[in-house]
Amino acid sequence: MNDLDNLLASREMILVAGSGGVGKTTIAAALGIAAASRQKGRVLVLTVDPARRLATALGLDEFGNTPTRIDPAAFSDAGVKVRGEMWVAMLDTKAGWDELITRHAPDAGIRDAVLANPLYENITNRFVHSHEYLAMEQLHDLHARGDFDLVIVDTPPSRNALSILDAPGRMVEFFGSRLLRWLTVPYRSRLFTMASKPFYQVADRVLGSRFLQDIADFFVLFQAMEGGFVRRAREVEALLVDPRTAFVVVTTLETAPSHEARFLARSLVERHMCLGAIVANRVLPEELAGGEAADSAAALLEQASGSLAASIAKQLDVPVKHVRAVLTQIASRFDDVALVAARESDRRSELAAMAPTMVSVPWLEGDIHDLAGLGRLAGYLRNP
Repeated sequence: MNDLDNLLASREMILVAGSGGVGKTTIAAALGIAAASRQKGRVLVLTVDPARRLATALGLDEFGNTPTRIDPAAFSDAGVKVRGEMWVAMLDTKAGWDELITRHAPDAGIRDAVLANPLYENITNRFVHSHEYLAMEQLHDLHARGDFDLVIVDTPPSRNALSILDAPGRMVEFFGSRLLRWLTVPYRSRLFTMASKPFYQVADRVLGSRFLQDIADFFVLFQAMEGGFVRRAREVEALLVDPRTAFVVVTTLETAPSHEARFLARSLVERHMCLGAIVANRVLPEELAGGEAADSAAALLEQASGSLAASIAKQLDVPVKHVRAVLTQIASRFDDVALVAARESDRRSELAAMAPTMVSVPWLEGDIHDLAGLGRLAGYLRNP
């Protein structure tokens, strides 16, 4: 069993984090398959807005917050061997907010009033970092229910990878903010305060006579749920530092994503959260940065116009001039590839020094959009 296998076997929660565009969702799904391949338990992958073909492969076309099991026959058809059960769910923002309101409302009257408020859907859809907070709430709920041996959370894409860590605290701050206190001052008192009367008269004419009242009504009702929201946020914060929870940081070895990964890794350690592994995705082979590869490219360039091109053209049954042009381009541009590979090697070494486990996943042919592709990717994760 390798180090990543050990991590998946020993934890109850794995949060897959990193900047957007690094293949985080695909890696999270492959980690789920890797865990189900090694363990007999029930593994859940909670994902966020996967690409359509990947969603189809995972059976998410018609599913949301409710976990659904991937049919074992689908794994067999894809040639993927699993010992355990793999379940998947996709974060549904609208359903998630409805569940939160239902859970935290002190009574049915407040619950129904919030859900019926005309601004409810608009405001919750525009809540800053709404996805991150809902993912953390879902994580807490799944952990509390204990239906799964391992829950892997594909954290929402964000330009700031720390957003997922700060989401519970931001909710606590919101309930104690001046903005909420201002919004929940009784509407009539504001309207008839001499200093503010002209502003609200103009606002009523421009926005409609009910607009400010609806805002006040909504946030008065929302404030009534403060106790439940704050308590859960504190519980989620505790769960993030729990020894049963670990983070897997996913990155590419390009400049910006790798810088973000280093920043996130340091922040996890500073916050006393467990950094379990770093996965470098879409990595060039280290061999390309070596002297032997450079010598091979130089030899290829010398032979591109000779018998080598003719031999390859004959085997492929294509014109010699096309083969010669391709070989010349590849060989003459190899230095650029070698430079990128060398830079990636340095960044990989920097990241490896920060985490107990470092896994590199090479560039794979084509997009991964089915269970067979995810199974191959899981193989690289388990046997780097």
